[in-house]
Amino acid sequence: MRKAASLLAFLILAACSKPHPPQGRWEGGYAGNGTLVAARVEILPDGMVKISAPDITNMENARPERLRAIREELAADLVTAWDTVAPRPFDFDGKTFRKPGGVAPQMEWDKDSGQMTLKLYIGANPALPIVLRPVDYFHDSPWGTG
Repeated sequence: MRKAASLLAFLILAACSKPHPPQGRWEGGYAGNGTLVAARVEILPDGMVKISAPDITNMENARPERLRAIREELAADLVTAWDTVAPRPFDFDGKTFRKPGGVAPQMEWDKDSGQMTLKLYIGANPALPIVLRPVDYFHDSPWGTG
């Protein structure tokens, strides 16, 4: 009887423990509706998260060659500044990342596909979902071309 009670207590505590965020790296880019974003996310073994997502808006009327140049600039900014990005904590419920004590989702994790979706808030607009793919190492271009 005592072993059963101990096992039950252990299972209850295990069920109540906070899920540990997935460790790894993700990257991706977004280009649409006049907005371009280059993004990287790295979740460290201790659960701390590094995020960088330089963006530019109001590019609706930009010519294709200008958009290519901006994509290259954003990718270069991402690479150049990555070493200065400080890891920070997030609350994680097994699927959604939020700032500590916050309400708004900052990222969503799909365990089945390994996909991470960054929720980028630009101005007063609704969250812009930036779909990120898992990578073993970061590339020169988050769009997968470099």
